[in-house]
This record gives sequence, C-alpha cells and structure tokens, in this order.
Amino acid sequence: MTGAEGADRARERTGHNVRVTTTPDPTCSVLSALDEPLPGTAATAPGYVCLEVPTGWGRDVLDGTALGDGPAAELSDLAQAADVRILFIRRPGREVVRRTRTVLLSRTEPENTWCERLEITDPRELVDIVPRVVAGPAPGIGTAVADPITLVCAHGKRDRCCAVLGRPVAAALATEFGQDVWECSHTGGHRFAPSMILLPTGYTYGRLDPEGSIAAVREAARGRVHPVGLRGRSTWSAAGQVAEIAVRETIGDVTVDAVSVEDGPEPTVRHRDGRAWRVEVKTSELPPRPASCGAVAKPVRPLVATTITQL
Repeated sequence: MTGAEGADRARERTGHNVRVTTTPDPTCSVLSALDEPLPGTAATAPGYVCLEVPTGWGRDVLDGTALGDGPAAELSDLAQAADVRILFIRRPGREVVRRTRTVLLSRTEPENTWCERLEITDPRELVDIVPRVVAGPAPGIGTAVADPITLVCAHGKRDRCCAVLGRPVAAALATEFGQDVWECSHTGGHRFAPSMILLPTGYTYGRLDPEGSIAAVREAARGRVHPVGLRGRSTWSAAGQVAEIAVRETIGDVTVDAVSVEDGPEPTVRHRDGRAWRVEVKTSELPPRPASCGAVAKPVRPLVATTITQL
C-alpha cells in the first residue's frame, strides 16, 4: 500500500476461503486534485510548433522514436534557440495516415499573438521552419488561423492519466469544433489531466470534463478567458501565471487582451486601461505525492499569490 492511504482493502468470504482484493492506488491526477492549486502550472512556452504524427510517439517526442535520432536532436536545438515548444498532434479517434502532415505554428505573446497552419510532406522540413517561429509578426509561411486551436494531451506513453482522461475530452471537443481539435503529446503536468492548451494564446487548462472544456473553447472564440480550470498562459513563468490569474480574479476581467505581465520574482500585471498591480508570490508546501503515475512520491511546492498591491 502506498501513501494514498486511500487504497482500500476488501475481503470477500466464500465458504471457508478468504479472497483479498486491493483497489488500485489512486492515480497522480486523483492525488493532485485533492489539494494542489492549478494556477502557475502551465509549461512556459511563448511559441509552439505542432507536427502531425499519427503513429509512433515515444515517451518524449524528440527521443528519436518518430523522427530518428539525428533530426530529433537538431530540432531540439533549434526549438530551444527559437524559444518554442515542439508537440506532436493527431486527430482524435482512429489513426489516419496521410501523404501530407499538418503543421501548426504559433506565438502567444499579447499584442503579437498568431497562429498559422501549413502542410508538409517530410518532417525534415521543420529544420527550416522552426527558426522562423520567433517573437515578432507571423512569418506568413502558412494560412492564418482565426478560430481557437485546441490541443488535448493524450500521451499515454508519458502517463496513463493523459490517455484515459484526455481522449474522451478530445472526442467531445471534436464533435463540436471539428478540424480545430487535436490530441497532442505531453503538455507538462500529467497530474492535472485532462490537460488542454488553446492556441494562439497559450492558455492552458486542467481537470476539465468535456462540458467544461467545450465552455472554455467557446469563451476563447469570444476573446475571453474561461476562469474554471485555468492553469495559466504559457507565455509567462510560473510566477507570472499565478499573478495574472490572481489579478483577473480580483478585478473580474476575463477579456484575453485586457492584461499583460512583466515577469519577475514579484510580477507586475498591467491592464490596458493603465492600472497596474504588483503581486507577491510565495512557495507553499504540500504533502508528498507522485508527479506522475508510478513515480516516487515527492513534496509538492506550488506557487501562490499572497499580496496584490495596486500601483
């Protein structure tokens, strides 16, 4: 029995025999949902390059399983230099292998938020594409995407919670939003599954059921941030994400373009109307639990906003 002191033991008697059954240990997402806050848990990624790979994901997308060791290593270096995150994507449901592959390019910074879609025939074309996904205007190498793109983590090789919880959410979203919905590789934080990223803004969500996920995408289409299940905007550091969410909750403004963050140990959140707030962010500590299913339990140290001071 593990630390989840929650795993129950049941005995069932049949005649003179005793059969002992043990319920499975709680998953990482169940344990996280007990007390771990969501704000500040989105992976920091101001840019994204999403490549359609319907089959053959490894535990890490650039571990060479899908693309080969050489191209994977080169793309990893290029992505780091361009400050982008590479994700694999595929259509929800049955695997479909096509002659071409969809690529989604996106930057998430306020005032410079964009997404483009293009088709390639060989993943090695990304070697020339990735360096162009840098801060600044859209490169114009693809078709501009107007509606929100939804990426739902379903990376079962990384953690079972992502596959078990993510796939039903992706399927439900695809029913309503069609071709703008993709299953994706690891987004960071399996314990917050189901996990969802909305492009081009980079707003990341966790622990949303299908209905809540649909509501978040509908709000994004209206230029609004759905507050339920919000982990943060991947543009910012963890502290910046916590600060933005805390200020939004305080002033009640969910318009996407209403605020921006000046990152730092005590981030400053600025509203487009000229108001500004300094947010004190501190580290708290929660009891140990695994960060992913099967991992060794470790203390959890979430960031929390303690003081909001209007400047």
